[in-house]
Amino acid sequence: MSALGMFTQSAAANVDALAAGYRLGVGRAVPTAAAVLTAIGVVAGSVALARARRTGPALVVSALVLGLLGVVAGVLHGANAAGGPGTGNGVVGAVVAVALGVVSIALGGLAAARSGLARR
Repeated sequence: MSALGMFTQSAAANVDALAAGYRLGVGRAVPTAAAVLTAIGVVAGSVALARARRTGPALVVSALVLGLLGVVAGVLHGANAAGGPGTGNGVVGAVVAVALGVVSIALGGLAAARSGLARR
């Protein structure tokens, strides 16, 4: 193998290693987005619960959907992340997303029950 061939293979391996850390879905991007979505779901569920008789089903449905999306994304990312908390793989963000997602689903369900959406 020529010296040029060794250099280009080595450079290509280094570029792949650098690019691997910045792909969407690797590291903290997905669990952070899931945690933000579920936090929005918690706010929507809280407002829907506080104004259960006056608001329509949009806030209730958004709290339920955002909570479910956050739980699914958090569980999938947490199950596939290599390493534990503190490794930079987003494990803590996945746990936060799951916890906030459960709260969002609970608030959305309570708001649906209180507003009568569950009986319609």
